[in-house]
Amino acid sequence: MAGGMIRRLLAAVTFLAVAFDASAQSANRTVIVSAAVSLTDVLQQLAPIYQTQTGERVLLNLGSSNTLARQISFGAGPDVFISADEAQMNAVAMRIDAASRVDLLSNQLAIAVPDDRPRTMKSARDLLDPAIKRIAIGDPAAVPAGVYAKQYLEMLGIWRDLSAKAVPSGSVRLALSAVESGAADAAIVYQTDIATATHAREALVIPAAQGPRIVYPAARVLAGPNPDGARRLLAFLRSPEATAVFTRAGFLAPVPARR
Repeated sequence: MAGGMIRRLLAAVTFLAVAFDASAQSANRTVIVSAAVSLTDVLQQLAPIYQTQTGERVLLNLGSSNTLARQISFGAGPDVFISADEAQMNAVAMRIDAASRVDLLSNQLAIAVPDDRPRTMKSARDLLDPAIKRIAIGDPAAVPAGVYAKQYLEMLGIWRDLSAKAVPSGSVRLALSAVESGAADAAIVYQTDIATATHAREALVIPAAQGPRIVYPAARVLAGPNPDGARRLLAFLRSPEATAVFTRAGFLAPVPARR
């Protein structure tokens, strides 16, 4: 327990040091963004476009949403937080500008398999196959992709049967890495993650209408050093130009809450 607390504090201190260095060098020319790791590739594409348009550099702090939320809770001050689920944004509700919060994107779950063992699945129930012994997922207690995966498997009534096969990972990208390395026979990740993989293939996509509601909320963090830059970046991320980049990467428009 103590070791875990120390690691979390060190993560927050490390981020604070990076953020302070960026703000000290050019507080009004840098926008610090803490974002879910599943957004890595698309934000790396968008950052230079934003810089060209505004002259502001985007500093990306990428990780699992629950880790980023803990950093903010411990006092880290990015300008913008983009979570892969509502729960982690809600966890820092007192530290964000509620008026700035928007549902930015959605996504779809998918099942990845190693590229040297390709297969096509008709449904997630195919994961019950005895040949599939290890299924990598984000930690269902905290990591959004794992939370979504567990929700979906519970909807199908097979979570209890599959939970013994589940190998929790600290982030969705670590779950994908387990498949790419051959350490897992399958992984439940986002469809957009599989598109970035070099040694994994898509076995099944769970249509958004059939899976859990996936939401990427974004908001300005009150402690961030560049509030005006945060507002500009949030507006840019909702622009037609940014939307086109998100769409090419496989992300979906945000979906309203189900009733």
